[in-house]
Amino acid sequence: MLNFIRHGTKTEKPPLLIAHGLFGSARNWGVIAKRLSSEREVIVVDMRNHGSSPWSDTHTYEAMASDLAEVITAELDGNAHVLGHSMGGKAVMVLALKYPECVGRLTVADIAPVPYGHSQQSNIDAMLAVDLDAIETRQDALRALEPLVSEASLAAFFTQSLDVKARKWRLNLEALAKEMPNVLAFPDCSGDPAFAGPVLFLSGANSDYVQPEHRSVIKPLFPAARFAKIPDAGHWLHAENPRAFVAALEVWLNAA
Repeated sequence: MLNFIRHGTKTEKPPLLIAHGLFGSARNWGVIAKRLSSEREVIVVDMRNHGSSPWSDTHTYEAMASDLAEVITAELDGNAHVLGHSMGGKAVMVLALKYPECVGRLTVADIAPVPYGHSQQSNIDAMLAVDLDAIETRQDALRALEPLVSEASLAAFFTQSLDVKARKWRLNLEALAKEMPNVLAFPDCSGDPAFAGPVLFLSGANSDYVQPEHRSVIKPLFPAARFAKIPDAGHWLHAENPRAFVAALEVWLNAA
């Protein structure tokens, strides 16, 4: 089963499961989860091939959805509100379509159920190029990685998944590289019934990941979908404007 971090305790309100994006981890969502756990139990998972969760040669959204259903069944009495960002957003959409009994309110953060063309292979290549034997501190890793990526903030984000003491990445980079076409795609769910539950597509106002033309794809799968934007935020909306992100989530999760 996936590794996870639990925040808060069970209350009368439905629990929340959070699924992070590519190269992320449960620890990245600690601040957000802690804020949301004032009202409800929150579980943040490490997705497969990330963090402390098991590694696999397979990294499909069907497999990730099955992983999430297993956690909800074992730890959250079989049903929870679910939030997923980016890759995690695609995984929770497939979860809702294939395991609708597991999902209460669904929140999809800055992603649509469509294929994307921006491969992350260059970032995988950058992490693989770091000579981990020469790394003594996280600052060493940052200095080695910064010239290899497009933004210094990416280097800082990636090194959060580096086990400095063990000199290894907490990411199955080889499997993620091989499975990158699956990560960028979205599976054909046309044979599955639409998810009739409440769904919020919450996007960064400065992001281009969710476009108006995507609604024609979203609505047949999620007929109750609503759409909202977080101001002053791009794709990393939860990190760029966390206060507005949490406020919007609290209103949504507590809606009747």
